[in-house]
Amino acid sequence: MSTPNANLLDSAPFGRVIPAMVTPMKSDGAIDYDAAAALAQHLVSDGADGLLVNGTTGESPVTHLEEKVKLVQVVKQAVDVPVISGAGSNDTAHTVRMAEMTQDAGADGLLIVMPYYSRPSQSGIVAHYKAVNEVAEKPIIVYDVPGRTGLHVTTSTYQRLAEFEHIAAVKDATGNIAEALVKRRLTNLVWYSGDDSLYLPFLAMGAVGVISVAAHVAAKPMRQLADAFDSGDIRKAQELAAQIEPVITALNGDGFQAVMAKAALKIKGYIPGTTMREPNVGPSARELDKAEEGMRRAGLL
Repeated sequence: MSTPNANLLDSAPFGRVIPAMVTPMKSDGAIDYDAAAALAQHLVSDGADGLLVNGTTGESPVTHLEEKVKLVQVVKQAVDVPVISGAGSNDTAHTVRMAEMTQDAGADGLLIVMPYYSRPSQSGIVAHYKAVNEVAEKPIIVYDVPGRTGLHVTTSTYQRLAEFEHIAAVKDATGNIAEALVKRRLTNLVWYSGDDSLYLPFLAMGAVGVISVAAHVAAKPMRQLADAFDSGDIRKAQELAAQIEPVITALNGDGFQAVMAKAALKIKGYIPGTTMREPNVGPSARELDKAEEGMRRAGLL
């Protein structure tokens, strides 16, 4: 049963549907900034109301700081929505430099991933974010993705992070809805789903939106899903979640999100090529077919 004008969702300061944008590249591996600007405009026209650049799906491990800075500048000039920049690494000093330079380039927010691989203690995690907070002038989004970092961040650590002035939000890719509910309520931070497949359940527990891979090609139905949920039409939101499931599975199921996002965008005609920097390699014919099939089953082609 729907409840018109229920306004179930809190406001979304960085946007409701935020594609974790790929970084278009020329055939020689150089960043294609013109294609990046055009892609950003396509995504916003399709329904995205925020963009993330320099994230993992943007191949941030293999792009250089000066490239990250220029990408922020180019995308900011191309669109009139919040532009978040990834600025995290497992080196705190390098993270601080990236935060300083990307916010100076015009980023509206900084996505700072938990320090990966080195597996610091909970106190080490707090020290990492404290160092970034001290140079931050823009809001910080904590990115919690244990499948890539190897870290489990405790509720008490979240409470300590929430005390920092510039920490404003969380991109939660833990897959743990029960813990997310508790952490959100105890910290009052803004919560975003970092898993496309858990978009609707995360809205139900109090998240305001999604930072997404599938939104490269499914921003419109994902925005409609949020609107339906916000108005109290839960059945419609469920129907839309079921509709986009095939493309979510196609782009995320193998774990090669950056590869599959470029495959989908090439099929859509939004980027001219699918070149990637190693260790990623561009999509194979099978992967292109898989992306196309997922998009067709979701009614996006």
